[in-house]
Amino acid sequence: QVQPVESGGGSVQAGGSLRLSCAASRKPISSACIGWFRQTPGKEREGVAAIDGAGVTTYYSDSAKGRFTISRDSAKNTVYLQMNNLSPEDTAAYFCAARQQWFCRENFWSSTSEYNYWGQGTQVTVSS
Repeated sequence: QVQPVESGGGSVQAGGSLRLSCAASRKPISSACIGWFRQTPGKEREGVAAIDGAGVTTYYSDSAKGRFTISRDSAKNTVYLQMNNLSPEDTAAYFCAARQQWFCRENFWSSTSEYNYWGQGTQVTVSS
């Protein structure tokens, strides 16, 4: 199984950037579809972006398109989420999740039920 571990969260001002990392242990990260999710108190966890095991196909939520980029570095066994032009609405706990299959399902990539293993999360706070 791919056990994700997130890092890279922090505080930033609006318009700034952060890069989150999702490091995998136990198995190569190329064996899994990896998704990034975020959650704020009282709300459901929402999908932000996903990338397949080959690093070829990526998916983004409408709020992430044009600002966030998901990528993978197989040599480092890590998936990244580069977040640019951040706004206070992006403030949330961000989670990395791994699916048992290497491919992501196009119509379901943002569903939490698609993923089998979750990291502990990393907090992102954007101030205005």
